[in-house]
Amino acid sequence: LLCGSLSASAFADNTVTWLYAKGLSPKLIVLIISMLPLIELRGSIPVAIIFFKIPWPEALLLSVMGNMAPIPLLLLFIEWFFKTISLVPLGAKFTQWMFARTRRKGKAIQKYEAIGLVSFVGIPLPGTGGWTGALAARIFGIGFWKSFFYILLGVFLASLIVTPLSVMGLMAVN
Repeated sequence: LLCGSLSASAFADNTVTWLYAKGLSPKLIVLIISMLPLIELRGSIPVAIIFFKIPWPEALLLSVMGNMAPIPLLLLFIEWFFKTISLVPLGAKFTQWMFARTRRKGKAIQKYEAIGLVSFVGIPLPGTGGWTGALAARIFGIGFWKSFFYILLGVFLASLIVTPLSVMGLMAVN
């Protein structure tokens, strides 16, 4: 395994290993993995800082940019995507599960909107992040620009939590 315990999941580890084997540059790998659900910024910053030894300001910038890149498309097309896959029985089951899960986890978003969405995206816990935040924003009817801004603030908050922890991890490794 390329990253060993640095990644949050086997998916992250396998993705980084595969991209690295394809000869992609470390910076491009960080940008790509920060765009992916399940990994996002929470996985890309540690990989950038600890494994690739990218300086933390650059790791933070690449990860925030990558994490935010799919958000406008998600906000615009997520409803269409779920309506489309719901036409198939398995897709309908998945959609029902995802919406129920998001509603359960997103009670603070529904109640507090801005602070709820920023916190939901910004506190780096499993099942939270920009992707889930975009879904929650659409479910709870928050407008496009508000959603984008709140998710950006949340992603930045997550970077302020994950970056120092990753720097400390790098110091512990060295």
